[in-house]
Amino acid sequence: MFKPSATRCSLALLAVASMLVALPVFADSQARIVRLSDVQGSVQIDKNTGLGFEKAFVNLPVTQGAKLRTGANGRAEIEFEDGSSVRLAPNTSVEFTTLALNDAGKRMSQVNLVDGEAYINWLGKDDVTLNFAKETVSLDRPAHFRAETSAEIASLAVFKGDVEVETPSGKVTVQKKKTATFDPDNDKYTLANKITEEPLDSWDKESIDYHNEYAKNNHADSPYGYGLADLNYYGAYSNVPGYGMMWQPYFTGMGWDPFMDGAWGFYPGFGYMFASAYPWGWMPYRYGNWIFVPSMGWMWQPGGWNTWLAVPHYTATPMAHVNLAAPATGTVRTVVVGRAAINSAFSSRAVVNAGSAGFGIPRGSLNNLGHLNHQVAKTGFVEVRPAPQFSATSPNRSSAGFGGSARGSAEGRSAGRSSMAAPSMSAPHASSAGHASSAGSHK
Repeated sequence: MFKPSATRCSLALLAVASMLVALPVFADSQARIVRLSDVQGSVQIDKNTGLGFEKAFVNLPVTQGAKLRTGANGRAEIEFEDGSSVRLAPNTSVEFTTLALNDAGKRMSQVNLVDGEAYINWLGKDDVTLNFAKETVSLDRPAHFRAETSAEIASLAVFKGDVEVETPSGKVTVQKKKTATFDPDNDKYTLANKITEEPLDSWDKESIDYHNEYAKNNHADSPYGYGLADLNYYGAYSNVPGYGMMWQPYFTGMGWDPFMDGAWGFYPGFGYMFASAYPWGWMPYRYGNWIFVPSMGWMWQPGGWNTWLAVPHYTATPMAHVNLAAPATGTVRTVVVGRAAINSAFSSRAVVNAGSAGFGIPRGSLNNLGHLNHQVAKTGFVEVRPAPQFSATSPNRSSAGFGGSARGSAEGRSAGRSSMAAPSMSAPHASSAGHASSAGSHK
């Protein structure tokens, strides 16, 4: 396991790191932490700090007891260790009542759907329990379904697998392509041999297709699935002499460092944890080590899978300055680092700059980022026409299922020197830019 050097770390950081490297143990179970992997629009989180709900952003850790809610224009995705996911539609509230590891090493997850609509794509490697209205779903096998609950009614639509529901009047099995509707007033239910399509079904499907497409290649040899798709979409691996297999995000530069944009979030029992603002910024900050490689810039070295990091590791170097210091002891508020617009989004036209490291590029909104990376390496920036991420009502989905990707390919031309472009930065090394195939580009 790599050890962070004290050369660039403050004493406050070292104190926090020593407390946070090992997760606390509660009775016969160990606490687990999962990932808030996607945030669109208004999303809030209650981390049990006493501050109530606060703004949520991508890559925030989600711990046992945390609550999430989406606003009228909000959507969110939560990724679990095995790659399973829960997606929240607008006006939805959930509670993560159990995120634990028992003595036998089994992951235990319990999610309460308090109100609204959620899509669950469970891969079956771990067990999960979902409570909604008076009903309970317990899964130990793969399933994909949509659950909805309100004060008046609750429903469960199954896209894949068979789902067994425990109701006040007994158990009912909802088979693939069927819908169960539950009446909370008289504890009765009805079964329909169809699924009524809803506007966000396409968003859910395209999100799943994105994960399936880009999580195919596990170049990091990681035992975990959360974050893999984003690594393969937003960057590439290189076998660097003297270092081994290394990963680097596209659109970096010699002046970029991996800790320049993000936030510190406080969690009772854990203290402050660093959350990266980059859309790919989960696994490289939770495991392994960041190293500044001469002529190539900052790269992530996979590994250290037995230790979950609240404060990311890096090897200090006189070649690059790093400012990674936790907030002062005594405060529990979220502290933003770098660009405050953590949930940055593209407009219909945007400029991708060297040094942006994928910041603001929605998942699946541009085809073949590896090719685009070559262009940015040559010119310093490229103008693109990205599409919205996984449009919920897109009539022109590509064969891969991505509403955004089909319409969001890069124009492939330099914007030229203009007031829109940031100052030119050193381009990524060619050996990093040249691994587009490793990134799993669309075919």
